[in-house]
Amino acid sequence: MRISIAAVGDMMLGTDYPENHLPDDDGVGFLADVTPILSAADLAIGNLEGVLIDGGQPGKKCGNPAACYLFRSPTRYAKHYRNAGFDLMSLANNHARDFGEEGRSSSMTALDTVGILSSGREGHFSIILRADTSIAYLAYAVTKDSNVLLDYELAFANIELHAAEHDIVVVSFHGGAEGADVTHLPFAEEEYYGEPRGDVVWFARGAVDAGADLVIGHGPHVVRGIERYKDRLIAYSLGNFATYYGISVAGIKGVAPILTTTLDGDGRFVEGLITSTVQLRPAGPSIDEKQRALNLIRGLSIDDFATPGLNFSKDGIITPVERPPVEPHPLVVTPD
Repeated sequence: MRISIAAVGDMMLGTDYPENHLPDDDGVGFLADVTPILSAADLAIGNLEGVLIDGGQPGKKCGNPAACYLFRSPTRYAKHYRNAGFDLMSLANNHARDFGEEGRSSSMTALDTVGILSSGREGHFSIILRADTSIAYLAYAVTKDSNVLLDYELAFANIELHAAEHDIVVVSFHGGAEGADVTHLPFAEEEYYGEPRGDVVWFARGAVDAGADLVIGHGPHVVRGIERYKDRLIAYSLGNFATYYGISVAGIKGVAPILTTTLDGDGRFVEGLITSTVQLRPAGPSIDEKQRALNLIRGLSIDDFATPGLNFSKDGIITPVERPPVEPHPLVVTPD
């Protein structure tokens, strides 16, 4: 038994708020270059930044509308994700409620209508079947009314519950600081403008300890390293994958992978593939012959973990190698 899962980071195919910044072709071709790779996997997962809603008022106010980081895409854009091959979508991030909880509800409905399942709202998880294999998908974030990454005990309890009832458990999280200078993992609680963003290494390894078979991170808007922990793959950030407007893709912020992971029937990591992409606006994510995402991830993984338990080949193939036992680091609780 083998199952392949393609995962990517942040996506937002254009916004019509506060002004119309949608692609000239209405987003039809934005994912064309990467569709063959995404659709070839048994499952494809991404993180939807912003909401899919037609009209409506923001759930938060902008002091300067010209610099308003609120993302609203038409509900018809859901079919673009489906046509590209996506099966599961995270709605656990700091833009999923840009238009209030009504906006997230609209996103859930739009995705469901085209056959894409989602997770992110507090208490909401999805189950999907592939070849008689039951796969649970649980998405976490640090934001209001989402499955809360910061409540580690509750998160691990839910993961353990799903692991007992399903064959494979996939966990995604939107956490960690943001910016071009946060590619390295601090192995500690992170913040961004005073907002707690979690200890993502503690969370990810704890998720595996609780029964997760694959853990996928996003949120920093840049790639981070990956590791093999207890025969499970953890990717700490897959960066900006397909963001048409309003999210910077300058330099390394425009470099991202498609991470295709092959698991066996028990969820163990068999092999993977990093397909490097780059965003050069106005084009969508395009295959990067320079392999920048691969080179970044390889270097960061070795820098941060020394022995990440993985071998990175020049063509992007990842295979398991021996790794010394990983000593858990203590969770530092910040006093109130």
